[in-house]
Amino acid sequence: MKDTEQELAGLPDDAPVGDENEIVAVPVVAVVGRPNVGKSTLVNRIIGRRQAVVEDVPGVTRDRVAYDANWIGREFTVVDTGGWEPDAKDRAAAIARQAEAAIATADVVLFVVDAMIGATDDDEKAVKMLRRSKKPVLLVANKVDNQARELEAHALWSLGLGQPYPISALHGRGSGELLDAVLAAFPTDAPLMREQKERGPRRVALVGRPNVGKSSLLNRLAKEERSVVDSVAGTTVDPVDSMVTVGGEVWQFVDTAGLRKRAGQASGTEYYASLRTSAAIEASEVTVVLFDASEVISEQDQRLLSMVSEAGRGVVLAFNKWDLVDDDRRHYLDKEIDRELKRIPWALRVNISALTGRAVDKLAPALRTALRSWEKRISTGRLNQWLTALVQATPHPVRGGRAPRIMFATQPGSCPPKFVLFTTGQLDAGYVRFIERKLREEFGFEGSPIEIAVKPRKQLGPGGRGKAHG
Repeated sequence: MKDTEQELAGLPDDAPVGDENEIVAVPVVAVVGRPNVGKSTLVNRIIGRRQAVVEDVPGVTRDRVAYDANWIGREFTVVDTGGWEPDAKDRAAAIARQAEAAIATADVVLFVVDAMIGATDDDEKAVKMLRRSKKPVLLVANKVDNQARELEAHALWSLGLGQPYPISALHGRGSGELLDAVLAAFPTDAPLMREQKERGPRRVALVGRPNVGKSSLLNRLAKEERSVVDSVAGTTVDPVDSMVTVGGEVWQFVDTAGLRKRAGQASGTEYYASLRTSAAIEASEVTVVLFDASEVISEQDQRLLSMVSEAGRGVVLAFNKWDLVDDDRRHYLDKEIDRELKRIPWALRVNISALTGRAVDKLAPALRTALRSWEKRISTGRLNQWLTALVQATPHPVRGGRAPRIMFATQPGSCPPKFVLFTTGQLDAGYVRFIERKLREEFGFEGSPIEIAVKPRKQLGPGGRGKAHG
């Protein structure tokens, strides 16, 4: 049976408890408002999955329901509530009491108003109830799907709760800015998150075609023989995990088999080696793709790069055997890189020699840079301010007498960074690439792929999406 305090807080049965049944403190965010203003849709947006029941009729949510949520690494509990109505009776009164109990146990309250309708008498009565609670309240103007409605949302200043946060819980517009404000509103004298588990070593997959020196590099980094090295290609078949200290930090390196053939053409041992290499890349956070700098960039090299890029991992290109490269080869290698690797100009590059140890100390800084880029987030406000200036300076080309406009953008995720552009029409693929290039020039993202999805207005319903990868 739940502890009484745990039940009052609306926390899940398996919420962690400490000594003497004390709740392990995570901040609690209560989402309240009149019926059918989009509270459960907002909860789904915050937790990143469709779990709270949403239906276009009032009264679907009756009880307080708590969910675990996370924003930029901060953990908190978000509590969905039923619609609050003044002078409610019978079942509606019980629902209102549940909402008031959620407010009493919350650190921050999100008061949701339907911006399409504007402030009602019931909203004004709810504001009086919220003021009595003396809890930090953020005013959420929901159903703001475009800039015109954003202007209308400013009328909600009249409620006296301060700045309205215009959002579209359904489409995600403005949700990042709102969540930034939620974190800022948490009390400074209260724990802001559960005690973080100490993160283990960062995971690095070491890939390359046979005999480019993967095992030699791993042994050089480990300063001992961890992997069998042989001039015969293909000595490594199973991925080999090694904890290696590089640049004063422990990393988990996985030495993988060199890929000779496409997985569909390989058989036996090579087929399973290919699957294991693919799995090692998927399980990694950043991948070191090793090349033999003394040899021409091959089809196998290209295939590995495609595999790594499609997995969405950070990338460091390491050109090994640099001690064998003369001036002529360097000249031709630069041309090869420009020609063969133009799909991933954002990848970081280091020139090393596993045999002599040349420049292997540059590997750790490159890995850290790639990981920072891979985890990077840009606030919605900063992103849209930059994008507005970019589009004004270089608008989309006119097609058929019209040019699609970008209404706003958001970054819904990282690892790798993912961006969504909400537009009035489909964008040319070349213009999306232009935005990606400028995005990288402004914000970096060295060593990490980024994903840009375009959502034209006519496709803003469920399932409408277009995607371009960077």
